[in-house]
Amino acid sequence: MTIRVLIADDHPVVREGYRRLLDAAGGLHVVGEAGDADGGERAFAALAPDVLVTDLAMPGGGLALLARVRQRRADAAVLVFSMHDSEAMVRRAFEAGARGYLTKGASPELLVDAVRALHAGQGWLDPGLPPGWRRRDPLSEGDRLGSLSAREFEVFRLLATGCSAAECAQALGLSAKTVSNHQSAIKDKLGVATTAALAHLAWRHGVIAPAGA
Repeated sequence: MTIRVLIADDHPVVREGYRRLLDAAGGLHVVGEAGDADGGERAFAALAPDVLVTDLAMPGGGLALLARVRQRRADAAVLVFSMHDSEAMVRRAFEAGARGYLTKGASPELLVDAVRALHAGQGWLDPGLPPGWRRRDPLSEGDRLGSLSAREFEVFRLLATGCSAAECAQALGLSAKTVSNHQSAIKDKLGVATTAALAHLAWRHGVIAPAGA
């Protein structure tokens, strides 16, 4: 039986690399590609893949795509394949419904193994990451981060990197008013008053790299 895979990543060269790797593995076939969350949702609905492999940092947000896919199919097998290797991002992906998480620093063979594991109904965590990261963070600050919706978390991440509200709106395809509303809700939920405090919180939890890193 051939495992049908959908790839969502905003870099065409990266998608092509994934496609070649998976198609050459035997028993796997990439049935479609998407470069943003909207395209990923449309492709998922049209193609009904067995496994979705998605990045997190792309237009519309990978976490938002994950949430929308899970709304369409509660048992969707979604593998997050991301450059982010922080505890906060890994936990956030699993809380949003991902069944597996692999970092882009992993060996190519692990992508094949992870796709096969998800198709077999198993979970997957990059072997280079602590197993406990699949469980919810018990710390109060981590709980506050976990209370953000998928869209709020995407706005939070962009704001923390220094993006303006207008730049967030453009990146996520939202109106400036919607982003402003999200920004207020995020600060309330996280208990911070300034963007600088928000960025520092993001740095402490590994959502962004410290300045100059």
